[in-house]
Amino acid sequence: MSEQTLQQKLDAQGDIVEFLRNQQLGPNPYPGVPAEYSNWRNEQRAWAETAVLFNQSYHMVELYVRGPDAKALLEYTAINSFKNFAVNKAKQYVPVTPEGYVIGDVILFYLDEEEFSLVGRAPAIEWVEFHAQYPKPDGSKWNVTVERDERTAMRTDGVRKNYRFQLQGPNAMKILSQAMGTDAPDLKFFNMAHIDINGKDVIALRHGMAGQPGYELFGPWADYEAVHSALVEAGKNDGLTLVGGRAYSSNTLESGWLPSPLPAFFTGDSQMMKDFRAWASGKSYAGMCSIGGSYVPDSIEGYYLTPWDIGYGHIVKFDHDFVGREALEKMADQKHKQKVTLALDNEDMLRVLSSLYAEGERAKYFEFPSAVYAMHPFDEVKNADGKVIGVSTWVGYSSNEGKMLTLAMIDPDEVEMGKEVKLVWGEPNGGTTKPTVEPHVQTEIKAVISPVPYSNVARTSYADSWRQAGVGANA
Repeated sequence: MSEQTLQQKLDAQGDIVEFLRNQQLGPNPYPGVPAEYSNWRNEQRAWAETAVLFNQSYHMVELYVRGPDAKALLEYTAINSFKNFAVNKAKQYVPVTPEGYVIGDVILFYLDEEEFSLVGRAPAIEWVEFHAQYPKPDGSKWNVTVERDERTAMRTDGVRKNYRFQLQGPNAMKILSQAMGTDAPDLKFFNMAHIDINGKDVIALRHGMAGQPGYELFGPWADYEAVHSALVEAGKNDGLTLVGGRAYSSNTLESGWLPSPLPAFFTGDSQMMKDFRAWASGKSYAGMCSIGGSYVPDSIEGYYLTPWDIGYGHIVKFDHDFVGREALEKMADQKHKQKVTLALDNEDMLRVLSSLYAEGERAKYFEFPSAVYAMHPFDEVKNADGKVIGVSTWVGYSSNEGKMLTLAMIDPDEVEMGKEVKLVWGEPNGGTTKPTVEPHVQTEIKAVISPVPYSNVARTSYADSWRQAGVGANA
């Protein structure tokens, strides 16, 4: 019996919204590392005060794209410009559907003249895999090969192609220099260089993730222990802290990256989308992911997002032909949601948390530090008049800020820093059947519209980035 396709799985479900809201998977797991090395509070504080070592070796998919047409294929499927993109550079790769809706984003590494790798969540990577075997616009074949290195949660051998670490924080540069035995390279943002750590060739990407400058470091899996131990030794006198899965998933609240746009794979009448759903497995990302939260639109399209909604409008470049260009050209001058941070009211948070200790009805539990309980969280945001003005898509607690924060996208006419709004917390009708959802009642929590990134360091230290000072979601 042949494996069920994504389209067949969707056809069997009927209501796609209900199907995804009741999927049995919770948030993305972070395998390979303990939940905490010490405690998540100190681990959060370390990326702001000293330095942290994130271990990203296990939870992300990696796809190699090689061949004479590799660059052309990636350019054709990305909203980004590829002008001045060269070997030893990286960029955020953002694809959209022919209808112009976001699929996801990953980091694209330009490794060699005909070799690239993409690292991140599966949707964008599955889109590239599909296009590698899908005809070019002229009907000919792409001269490329793809090699997928699956994340640890989906394999049994526990061995990846590469290790991947991230060194972040005020002391990151000092620690990296100590590990190298010489001054660390002062690279521009998203530039790469080969460096030596403990006799091993390591590729270093100048990056930032937790509101502090730092480096992503990767190389062959066989070198994992040699490089990791050298970094730990180099940081022992400068506060280097290992970060576990609990704190790792919360760092985006301070830096402002939105990790959870729902891939817009589920509908679309273009032949390309029909062919994708017939190609994709029922066990692909779209066939397995879950949605949670108080926001329940009439159709699945109510969850779809444009690049402008998630703060990527400024990287949409009409200097090349790409999938979705015509749709985005029509959208460009329309009103788009604006990404903001919502700082939840302390007293309201105490009220909600105290309901766990009272008899009778309880609010939905807040897990700490990340309170996300589905792969794609969507909670309603209302104004003072009770009108729904947007959605919150990531929520958790920051020890550095002493606040429960959410990343939200709201009507730009409602955006005013310091303005009070309300987050609707909890799912309707007592909750869905996801195993991460207990019986509860919805409640409204006051919140204040705040900048994104919330961290002042992130807003002021990332040059040439959507995070830089003064850059709003629609920049």
